[in-house]
Amino acid sequence: MSTHKSEGSSNDPESGNAPSISADSQDIVAHKGVKLVEATHKVYGKYSKWFLFIGLGLAAYIYSLDGTTTWAYLIYAASEFKDHGLISTIQVAQAIIIAVGKPVIAKVADVGSRGSAYMVVLIFYVVGYIVIASSQSLSTVAGGVIIYAVGYTGLQLLTQIIIADITTLKWRGLVSGLISMPFIINAFVGANVSANVVNGAGWRWGYGMFAILVPTALAPLIITLVWAERKAKKLSLTDETPSSMTFFQKVIDVGERLDVVGLILIGTSVALILLPLTLRRTAKGGWQNPSIIAMIVVGCVLLPVTVIWDVYYAKHPVIARRFIKNRTVAIVCLIGAFDFVSFYISNTYLHSFVIVVKPWSLVNATYFSQTQTVSLTVFAIAAGLGMRFMRRAKPLMIAGLVIRLLGCGLMIHSRGANASDAEIVWSQLLQGIGGGMAAVTIQVSAQASVPHVDVAMVTAVVLLITEIGGAIGGAIAGAVWTGMMPDRLAHYLPFATQAERDLLYGDLRYASLRPRGDPVREGVILAYDDVMKILTILATVFAVLPLIISLFVPNWYLGDQQNAVENKDLSGEKVHNPDVDSPVDETPQSVASRS
Repeated sequence: MSTHKSEGSSNDPESGNAPSISADSQDIVAHKGVKLVEATHKVYGKYSKWFLFIGLGLAAYIYSLDGTTTWAYLIYAASEFKDHGLISTIQVAQAIIIAVGKPVIAKVADVGSRGSAYMVVLIFYVVGYIVIASSQSLSTVAGGVIIYAVGYTGLQLLTQIIIADITTLKWRGLVSGLISMPFIINAFVGANVSANVVNGAGWRWGYGMFAILVPTALAPLIITLVWAERKAKKLSLTDETPSSMTFFQKVIDVGERLDVVGLILIGTSVALILLPLTLRRTAKGGWQNPSIIAMIVVGCVLLPVTVIWDVYYAKHPVIARRFIKNRTVAIVCLIGAFDFVSFYISNTYLHSFVIVVKPWSLVNATYFSQTQTVSLTVFAIAAGLGMRFMRRAKPLMIAGLVIRLLGCGLMIHSRGANASDAEIVWSQLLQGIGGGMAAVTIQVSAQASVPHVDVAMVTAVVLLITEIGGAIGGAIAGAVWTGMMPDRLAHYLPFATQAERDLLYGDLRYASLRPRGDPVREGVILAYDDVMKILTILATVFAVLPLIISLFVPNWYLGDQQNAVENKDLSGEKVHNPDVDSPVDETPQSVASRS
């Protein structure tokens, strides 16, 4: 059976064909970081591997504690500066940096090393949080959030890259799920931490303490990685040849390998298109403002420029042509993007909504906001376990997206102030169950469809497109919120002055501190209810799209391979894959590998 196809064609396990790796691709050759990580496997011993696993666990925990606490501080920072409506603008900017930052960090990890990439992540993390904690205006907070976002996205990505380096396909989903287990603990710990910080030391300390915690937590992992990399070099296991390039030539070479131009074009075009959607209400003249129109026009013009650059001029493009032609990568990128559009449309203002609408304490409101995170983590682990025994990802992916859609649809009805608490909690549980199953299956499917040398970048590309979907969802939420909320407040609170309505719009504390039954709070609840109705309907519509697209994703065999293209294990030995191997090619070892 022939297994050869042209470069970039996607592997279709259902047809029994697999792509070959073309040698004429400019950037498919292994970067220094890829060769180095393969060499480090030869120097790790029993104790150093344990240090690696402990370091990964600490990194995962601090990432989780960050993710379950700091998001809650932003609404209080914005309210202190009387600009609660700009939350979506900041979150869109953050989402853009989180998206575009992923291929940057992946390139640093490939061109340099995994250890050096973690050190870059640490610097951005610490500097960003120091800027936020010391800010005197919301614009400074936004600047700090953007700096910190590089570190946050890098920590997430590098953890997944290292997991892909050290696990086979059948175990990868389960390990990826297990590394997220701290989210289960911190859903409760984080809720109490954030509530106590807000009511005690204040939101500034909530950000500032991570400038101390993150370096402490990442130190064991960075030390272990750097030690292994240096030892591998010392033992001449990396086959490095001395470079004859000058310093200037090295700078140019690194810039080309990082595709700095492509990254700037992608980030700028997406930002110029999405940010005006959230800024139009505060900009003088709204859509008639020349600056708003100019931003959107320039952003739209830059999109084809970005494509032209990456296709025809970039030596090492962010999104290589072989990724675009790869059926699996293209499909899972679309699934992730539409899923995140749906999630951020309904979730951007959800915490603010429950604080104003529900008579819950701050701790209970934060518990509710973590409901989806907990269920997502638990069922990502369950899906990983399912892939371990089923050896397939597609059925679990489709099932997850169906459940996610049900959760979105339920939220349309459960959003009301008088809806039962159980109903609104179940809407979040269902979305988390489905989201967890979908997230782990699409990532493993994408990683299965490319050779090891491409795993880091394809992981970054999938997350890049997914996060851009999140930015689009946040921008849509911001556009709906800023466009509707002031008018809805005016409709339900005609007796209030414009200054009072502006305060209610800009500072949720002004409404949430009033008792239920108070005419002002009841009017604000009705306004919030109207806006959330539109947001939940939009979220449900977008949740339909990934389900339809998932029907066309290839159903990869997940066995003892590092990936399903090369069909080699972590030591480089050929292993059996029933999708491409004929029965006569089987050996006792290949049969045993399936058991």
